[in-house]
Amino acid sequence: MASAAQQAVHLGNDRVSLVLDLRGPGFPGVAHWGAPLGDLVEGDLLALLDQTMPAPVGNGPDVPVRPGLLPEHARGWLGRPGLVGARPDGTAWAPRFVLESASIEDARAVLLSRSDAGLAVRTEVELTPSGLLRLRHVLTNEGPAAYAVDGLGVALPVPTRALELLDMAGRWARERSPQRHTFGIGTWLRETRGGRPGFESPTVLMAGTAGFSFRSGEVWGLHLAWSGGTSHSAERLGTGAQVLAAGELLQPGEIVLAAGESYETPWVLAAYSAAGVDGISDALHRWERARPQHPSSPRPVTLNVWEAVYFDHDLEQLTRLADAAAEVGIERFVLDDGWFRHRRDDTAGLGDWYVDEGVWPQGLGPLAEVVTSRGMQFGLWFEPEMVNPDSDLAREHPDWLLGASSGLPADQRHQQVLDLGQQPVWDYLLERIDAVLSDYPISYVKWDHNRHLVAASGASGRAGVHRQTLALYALLEELKRRHPGLEIESCASGGARIDLGILERTDRVWTSDCNDALERQQIQRWTGVLLAPELMGTHVGPTRSHTTDRTHDLSFRAATALFGHMGVEWDITSASPEERTELAAWIALHKELRGLLHSGRVVRADSPEDALWLHGVVAHDGSAAAYAVVRRATSVTDAVGPLPLPGLDPAAAYRVVLANPQPWPRRRERFALPVTAPEGVVLPGRVLTTVGVTVPELHPEHAWVLEVERV
Repeated sequence: MASAAQQAVHLGNDRVSLVLDLRGPGFPGVAHWGAPLGDLVEGDLLALLDQTMPAPVGNGPDVPVRPGLLPEHARGWLGRPGLVGARPDGTAWAPRFVLESASIEDARAVLLSRSDAGLAVRTEVELTPSGLLRLRHVLTNEGPAAYAVDGLGVALPVPTRALELLDMAGRWARERSPQRHTFGIGTWLRETRGGRPGFESPTVLMAGTAGFSFRSGEVWGLHLAWSGGTSHSAERLGTGAQVLAAGELLQPGEIVLAAGESYETPWVLAAYSAAGVDGISDALHRWERARPQHPSSPRPVTLNVWEAVYFDHDLEQLTRLADAAAEVGIERFVLDDGWFRHRRDDTAGLGDWYVDEGVWPQGLGPLAEVVTSRGMQFGLWFEPEMVNPDSDLAREHPDWLLGASSGLPADQRHQQVLDLGQQPVWDYLLERIDAVLSDYPISYVKWDHNRHLVAASGASGRAGVHRQTLALYALLEELKRRHPGLEIESCASGGARIDLGILERTDRVWTSDCNDALERQQIQRWTGVLLAPELMGTHVGPTRSHTTDRTHDLSFRAATALFGHMGVEWDITSASPEERTELAAWIALHKELRGLLHSGRVVRADSPEDALWLHGVVAHDGSAAAYAVVRRATSVTDAVGPLPLPGLDPAAAYRVVLANPQPWPRRRERFALPVTAPEGVVLPGRVLTTVGVTVPELHPEHAWVLEVERV
């Protein structure tokens, strides 16, 4: 709502409130972002504005500066300005904006501000039913001279009681590693410069009250829905003012607006939780699931053949693999890298998107027939944005490579990048991919991206990551338009391009190239802060991981893969009959639970020790739940006491049973407890959430799965 005099905007529901101060003199300020305030009459709203103004301080501005959605240096903000740029003569570098109009309808506000420097900013703010805020700026150059945009981001102030920061870092095969520290004076700046969010992406930048955890504390979080360069920051000034901000990372000269041209920032998604990090996840997951393009059919259990055959494509072996896959309940079969011309290893052929006649003399039709006749969907791997210098495409069109105009960067993974910003390049990729998808019954594409964009100059010589990202989006959208029902997985060396910009155009992500179940526990736990389980590819890898050389029992690998979009990345033709039987049982359990797993609320218990984790999914109506108890390492004590099960309805009664398929671990007689009996244990929700249940002893790198139903 807005006051009659248009002095304030309050967007709120039962999860969050945002109050904007429109009284000026500068860009709209933020009087409150946090706990819901309910319905406020105009007098209360204006009183809130007055009493939340920063107090005057010695040696400070006579009129204190209220932090806003676009912090302004010209108004006295001494932190990072929301807009950084200038005209060719160096002017307009510190514009002063004045609000001209505010349009408020339902849960959406559109604010138009203009500056004395010939610049206009339209700010869009939306509040979703899940409590998630979506915000972006659109900057228009209304002056006669060009305007170079070096940075434009959305900022949101957080209260001084937010004393700690938490975000994520990582590397290949070790994505989403959490890091936290004090929210001190200065700037915590996280930038990704590889042309994608990257392994080092903060994913969700969070600030919270001291000691906040998964289940407790107030938390404020930002995510940038963008698949190119990104910038996230948390900043605290000596005045005590502190903000979270996010925007696209722009290279010098990348965005230069001629008269009348505009630049639109990516959407910034902002969530508040009064109940820990799980509340941030809940707001994000609810919004993701409410999107019209969110996958609505049951997520097919997927076999990807990469770790089964690598580049050794042989129809007989792949047929045996398809037979084994159908036998254990696989629903989608994906042929990975190596099917196209000259691709016998990773040094050649990338970009030559024609089926290799030497390997597949009859094309992919015979394999597609094998797969679909077994009742499975057929999927195929592409890496369209990249090219091997040793390829027909690179030899014929060296000018199509990103950076060719100013000198190519060093090869990475024997690859260079195709300049999708050039129309002939874009047209070639569309024609080739479209042709392959039209020739065969392909319902799924694994879309990979295996190198950084370095010195990424377009044909003009100017930085080209922004244009490359928009061209990628357009290519994905056009392929989906031409092939209704086509699903696309975003893969970037595993989990290096995981963001809600790419997921506007794709249907899931490959969470990591690491299928080591122990590593995956942490990777999936923290990727799941942003993404609902059905958007994360979680596969059962081979007994010995090819990234860590570590071995795990099938039960641990399968229990880890269970809580996502489950699949298999393993040569199951080499598995023993007993292993295939057990794998089939785990897949059947996933199918039984996936309606719950892919719709319910993700919960993660706060464990007193890092060696033992408990996480799960609870139906929104409280009717059912599934939990995993994961022993990651040994503890100093032999066993743990009862484990509380978070998220259940205190007023309901539940039956809890151990759901691990047979065979059970060695010496089964040691595991006789109420929860292991066929009838399980029945207790009120208020007992289960506070006292919990006792589970059998677990050896390191093993897990129990608990199935919970209301009785």
